[in-house]
Parts: sequence; structure tokens; C-alpha cells
Amino acid sequence: MSTASILPAALRARRRLSIRRLAAWLAACASDPEAGPWLVIGFAAAHAVLWTFILINLKAAQDVHMDVAEAFAWGQKFQLGYGKHPPLAGWVAGLWFRFFPVADWATYALAMTTLGCGLVICWLISLRVVDRRRAFFVVVMLALYPIFNFKGFKYNPDLLQLVTLPLVVLAYLHAFEKRSVRAGLWLGLAGALALMTKYWVLTMIGAIGIAALLHPDRWLFLRSPAPWVAIATLVVAMLPHLWWLWQVDFVPLTYAGDVYGLSSRAQTAQLVLGYVVHNLALLAAPVALAAIALAWRPGWWVTLVRQPLALVMRPWSRGANAGVNFSQALNIWIIQIVVAIGPPLGGLIFMVYMKTDWGISLFFLTPLALVAIPSLRVQRMALFHIAAIWLAITLAALAASPYIAVREMAANPNGASGYGARSQLAHELTQAWQTRFGTHWAVVAGTTEVGEPMTFYSPDHPAPFTPGEVWSSGLTSLEEAKRLGFIGICDTSDGRLPACEAWMAANGKDAEQLAITTQRFFHGHPGPAITWKVYIVPPAK
Repeated sequence: MSTASILPAALRARRRLSIRRLAAWLAACASDPEAGPWLVIGFAAAHAVLWTFILINLKAAQDVHMDVAEAFAWGQKFQLGYGKHPPLAGWVAGLWFRFFPVADWATYALAMTTLGCGLVICWLISLRVVDRRRAFFVVVMLALYPIFNFKGFKYNPDLLQLVTLPLVVLAYLHAFEKRSVRAGLWLGLAGALALMTKYWVLTMIGAIGIAALLHPDRWLFLRSPAPWVAIATLVVAMLPHLWWLWQVDFVPLTYAGDVYGLSSRAQTAQLVLGYVVHNLALLAAPVALAAIALAWRPGWWVTLVRQPLALVMRPWSRGANAGVNFSQALNIWIIQIVVAIGPPLGGLIFMVYMKTDWGISLFFLTPLALVAIPSLRVQRMALFHIAAIWLAITLAALAASPYIAVREMAANPNGASGYGARSQLAHELTQAWQTRFGTHWAVVAGTTEVGEPMTFYSPDHPAPFTPGEVWSSGLTSLEEAKRLGFIGICDTSDGRLPACEAWMAANGKDAEQLAITTQRFFHGHPGPAITWKVYIVPPAK
């Protein structure tokens, strides 16, 4: 055998040895009670930082999403509610932008920080169900779930639920195990925090209640003080918000009924089908990549087939070294099944408008539910494989993100409202107001799609007023707008233009009228040219 043929073999052997050592180190860290938390926190922080940069590149041609601008607007004034939703998303945004500049990159950092916190909390949940090796595997699976990367770009109440709902599940597992007054207190506070994010979390709270009732150990839990202390604590903690709901005549419920009510059974079925298909497609990515990580070895394609077959034949076999707390795993399985089936079934029965984004917060337990199957073997090389897959995908996305942004705008410049250069309009209108009146621009009147971006991008951060909406955010009022003066904006490309013009004519009789056209160019590619009808109403004398 020649020296030339020996060297490559030696290099391959050395590389395999290095990989095995790295895999052994990773598995040891993940399994170590002291090193494990730092590994998970470090991984979550790295994920958040890398994906913040990816999103900055991917969204460089666009303004921030309307939901992000809306959350920022809410955070300008701390209230007990904001018309559409409870207040927590606005409070978090308000606190965040006390420390970070009002810039696009800071919104992506907020979204990824939210998801990074969610990853750590999901790891804490996993520790109550599976061993530490499996728990880390769950965290990396979640990082591969598109909700935690590509689709996690917009901070809003849906995204914040990926912190508050895991906290509720964690508190429930703790209360189910400890069954103490203190555990019930924490569960009640976690439930209140979740309800202050979005009323949709009632789906998860209901699923937890069903799990408590169906679990074989239910009487141990129900006879303890924990569930009853939790309910009492939740009610007491929610009293200020309930008082606000009564004060505003339950406006958020009016909003939900107006926006999400349907009249056609066929339309309901179509939306529910879209919801189910969309969320199954998103889950397919982490599940498929996890299967590859578990099976990857010589002849891995055979293992990839045999492993699922083995799970089907003996999914619940419990061995002494299974690494699964079967009692708590049962809680997770019940909760995930209920929130997977309940909302689409309820949507069909009650004819509810099922938005695909409503599934964002409901499937974070799926990786844990799968990894908690006792017969599933998670070897230490599987941790290395799934971490390597995550790193490869993340670095590839980082390298490709600038080119994706250019190609996306070139191929579909009219496909996203963020290309409409609202940031440019905000700066032009700020200058126009300050030139005329020498004061800060206080109020902007227009649809949510127009008004909230003005609040975000204008250096004066004017309070948004949305004409004709009974679920107004409460950040300002028509009386205050007329007293301080306002700039009204109508989008000429919007089908609601006639209604907008009629409102401006009725409420801005002394307005100076302008027509302003904005257009963004990104790497030589033009975005849509939008003409805005602008009404500058001076302050009352």
C-alpha cells in the first residue's frame, strides 16, 4: 500500500475521532447538571444573535411588519389593555425600546430574544419529562422549527405566547408534581401572565385542565390545594384587567366577533383546512431533520425506516433506563393532542375565522411529545448530528440572506406591504409638520396599516388614531387629535379609500391637503410607488 493511500485513510480516521470526541463533549455537557444550563443558555443566545442578523438581511428591503409597529405604539403608553388585546405585548415592547433604539434591527432582536427565552423555558419543561440528553435534543429541534427562525421575524402577541405559554406548562408540571400551595400560586400567576398576552391562550389553559382531569393521578392533584389556589390566584391577578374590560364595554370581544366571525360553513372549512395543512407543514421540518439526526450512521437510510416502525410497534414500552418520566409525559401528550385537535374542531363547529398564525403558539410541545416516547433511543451522536444540522442551516441562511432579499424584491415587489416605503413617508410628514408649526407631531389618523408605522418611524412617534374602529387602542382620542392637530393619511391603493376620504372631509375641514408619492429602491430594484392623500389639520387655537 502506497503512502498516498495511507494518508487519506489516516486523515479520515483522525476526523472521525475528532467528531466522536466533540460528540462526547457535547453529550457530557448536555447531561451535566452544572454545565447543562450554560450550554442551553449559550445555544439559545447564539440562535437569537445569528437569526437576528439573518432577519436584518432578509428584511433589509422592507419596513417592519404592521404588528411590530402596533406593539411599539402600544408601548408608548402603559395601559391595562389596548382595544384588540390585553396589554403584556405592549408593555414588553415599551420596556424594550426604553433601552434599545427605535430601529428595524431592534425589532428583530426583540423577536429573537423572545424566542431565545422560549427555548430555555422549553428546556426546563423537558427536564421534568425526559433526561438531560433528550431535553437538549428537544431544544435544538425547536430551533429548527420555522416558528423559531424564519417565521419568527415579527414580534406580536402571538410570538410572545412562546414565552408565556411554556411558563404555564412548566408551572402546571411543577404543580402536578408538588401539589403545594406555593406551586398553585405560581401556576395561577403564570396563567394570568399568559391571559395578559392574548385571550387565545385559553385554548392551552383548557388543554391543561383536560390533562389534569384525564391523568390517572388526577385525584392526587385535584385533592391538593394546588389547582384551587391556582384558580383563585389567576382570578385575583386578572381583576385589574377585568375592570378595564368592563370600563371599555368588553371591546376586545367585539373586535374578535367583528373580525373573526364567519357566515359560510364552506369558507370555515376551507380556512380550517388551510390552518391544519400550514401547521403540519411547519412541523415537518424539525421532525424530518430530527429523524435524520437520530438515524445518521452507516446504513442510516435503513435505520430511518426501522426507527418509526419500531415506535409504531412498541411506542410505550417502559424500560428502567428509558429516560422518561412517564407520568409527566402523559400530561404533555394530552395537552399537545388537545391543542392540536381542539382549535380546528372548534373553528368548524362555531364557524370561527381560523388564521394560520394562531398555530404559532400551540405546537411548541410537539418535539418533546415525540422525544418523550420511551422506546425512542437518543444516542450521544444524535446530539452532535442535530446540532450540526442546525449550525449548517443557520450559517447557510446567514450567507444567503442578502441575496434572498434582493431576489425576493426583484421577483415580487408588490407582494409585501413592507415594500411600500412607509418609513420614508413618516420622515417626510414629520418634517412637514415641524416646518409648519414648530412643534412635535402629536397624532396620526389612518388605518392600522398606515398609522402605526408612522408612530414607529417618525422621530416624534405620534399617537395613532384609527377612525371608525370601536376597538381603538385608547392611545389618543378624536377630541385630543382635534385639540393638538393631526395628520390624516389615506392610501390611494386601499379599497377603503372612499371611507377614509369621507372621514377626513368630516373631521379635517381646515386641513391642508397634499399628495405624496413614496417608493423604495433596493439594490437598484424598485418597490411599489404609492400615492398617499395627506390631510394636515392644525392645532386648535
